[in-house]
Amino acid sequence: QLQLAESGGGVVQPGGSLTLSCVLSGLPLDYYAIGWFRQAPGKGREGVSCINVADGATYYADSVKGRFTISRDSAKNTVTLQMNRLKPEDTAVYHCAADPSLALSCSWTRDFWGKGTLVTVSS
Repeated sequence: QLQLAESGGGVVQPGGSLTLSCVLSGLPLDYYAIGWFRQAPGKGREGVSCINVADGATYYADSVKGRFTISRDSAKNTVTLQMNRLKPEDTAVYHCAADPSLALSCSWTRDFWGKGTLVTVSS
C-alpha cells in the first residue's frame, strides 16, 4: 500500500529558503509522477510543482517559477522541493501526492495521504 510522508516545513523570514521532502513507501518511486500542492487559509488548493519520475519532466506554477526546484532521488524514494526566495504568500500547508496522472496535469482533487507540512513565511 502506497504511503507518502511530507516533512521540512517551518518558519522562515521573507527571502529565506526551506527544503521539503516527500518520502514514498510501499511502491517504488519510478512508477509515479509526484506533485507538491499547497493550501493557504481561505484559499483554494494550488498545484505548486510536479515531476515525472521516469523522465524528469517538471512543471512549476507561475507563482513559484524561478524560485522553487523539484527533484527526485529514486534510491531514497524521495522527492524534494527546494524553495528559495520565499515570500509571505508562500505561507501554506504543503502536501505531496503520487499518481501517473500528475505527469499530464499538475492538479489534485483527491485526499492527500499525509497531514502535510506547514510553511510560514513571516518577518
